[in-house]
Amino acid sequence: MSANLFFDLQKKVFDANIALFNSGLVKGSFGNVSGIDREHKVVAIKPSGIAYDQLTPDKISLVDLKGKTLSGCLRPSTDTETHLVLYRNFLKIQGVAHTHSTYATAWAQADLEIPCLGTTHADFYPFSIPCSEVLSDEAIRGSYEYETGLQIVKTLDAHSEILPTMILVGGHGPFTWGNSPDEAVQHSIMLEEIAKMAFLTLSLSPGKVPLKHVLVEKHFNRKHGKQAYYGQPGKDIDESK
Repeated sequence: MSANLFFDLQKKVFDANIALFNSGLVKGSFGNVSGIDREHKVVAIKPSGIAYDQLTPDKISLVDLKGKTLSGCLRPSTDTETHLVLYRNFLKIQGVAHTHSTYATAWAQADLEIPCLGTTHADFYPFSIPCSEVLSDEAIRGSYEYETGLQIVKTLDAHSEILPTMILVGGHGPFTWGNSPDEAVQHSIMLEEIAKMAFLTLSLSPGKVPLKHVLVEKHFNRKHGKQAYYGQPGKDIDESK
C-alpha cells in the first residue's frame, strides 16, 4: 500500500499538529494529533520525537488499525496504541489529539474530574469532564499505551449517556477527539480553557458547587439539542462566539 495514496490525510494531520503547536499547548515534542481514513483503515499520526519545526507532511507516520507501520514511514508516536484503541471502539471519531497542557494536566495529575462550574463548560458538555483512574502496576508494566486506551474506554462507558469529546487520564494528561484532526485540536484548546477557568473559580471560591442543572441544560441544548438554535443553518460557524 503506497504512502502517496494517503498524502491528503498526512497533510490534514500535519496541519492539525502545527495548529496544536501554535496554540501554545505543547512544549518541545510533547503532544500529538492523528487522523483516520476509515475506508482504508489507515491512521496518520505525528512521528515519535520529531520537533515541530522539523515536521513536514511526508514525515507524518502511517499505520494500520493493528499498529503496523506502512513501509517507508517514520516510527509513529509512542501514544499510537492509545489512539488506535479509541478509533477501534468509537467509530465516529475521525481525529484524536493528546497534550500535556498545563491546567488540564494539573487536573489529571490531581486525579480529579473537572466539575461543570459555568456556561463555557456547559456549552461543550453538560457533565463533569471525566478523569480515569491511574493504571494498575500490571497495566503500566505491560502494554502501557494500549492499556491507557482501554482505561479511557472503560471510563467513557461509565459516561455513556452523552459521549464527551475530552477526557483526563489520571496521572498523565488530556486526550480529545472529534470529527476531524482539526476539531480534535479545537477541543484540546477548549479543554485547557475549561480546566483553567475551573481552577481559577475554585481558587477564588473553594466551596463553589457545580452550576445549577437548568442553566447547564439550557446552554448545552441550545447548541446540541434536538431544537438547537445556535449558529446559522448550513453554514460553518465560529464556536468561540
